[in-house]
Amino acid sequence: MNGASAMTATAGGAGNGRRQTMELGMWVFLTTETLFFGVLFFVYLVMRLAHPEGFAAASRHTDMLMGTLNTAVLLTSSMTMALAVEAATLGRARLASRLLAATLLLGVVFLAIKGYEYRREYVEHLWPGPGFRFEGTNAAGAQTFFWLYFVMTGFHALHLVIGVALVGFMAWRLARSGLGAQSAASIDNAGLYWHFVDIVWIFMYPALYLVSRS
Repeated sequence: MNGASAMTATAGGAGNGRRQTMELGMWVFLTTETLFFGVLFFVYLVMRLAHPEGFAAASRHTDMLMGTLNTAVLLTSSMTMALAVEAATLGRARLASRLLAATLLLGVVFLAIKGYEYRREYVEHLWPGPGFRFEGTNAAGAQTFFWLYFVMTGFHALHLVIGVALVGFMAWRLARSGLGAQSAASIDNAGLYWHFVDIVWIFMYPALYLVSRS
């Protein structure tokens, strides 16, 4: 093996090593995030068993249409994110940048819809606290439901905001300097994070919007 070939092999090995380290770091991070959301879902399950009628009544006050629309928005964003990763892997920086921008836009749409829901729930006095208003005999259970609803969806929205900022930054760097500035491996890791946030919502949607809906 001549010197040039040896240097190329060394550089390639170093690049693969960095990519594996980045992937391992992301998986460790996502594991800790899974544990975090797992605690929230466990608390939700315990409280739902303790207040089944209150949770069912409160769930009927969530906007199922908006929740369903947001689910479709996030599923579509997962598709555009996966396509962006594929485009970056194939060296198509401009296409990857546009797909990342589409992913960002869908994330913003999700947050806008969620903000609309929050405003509507505020107007209907469904925010837990002194101003909470709920007709019927299940007000205590309903308020517990909405405590969890706002905590769970709020933390999810915060994670999505981080994802939107990350994707937007990568799209800008790709559009400006191509894959030399933003590697395909880093975009792949961002994709793992984005898909994780989407999966969390897939579990939240039935838990919060479809509890004894019929």
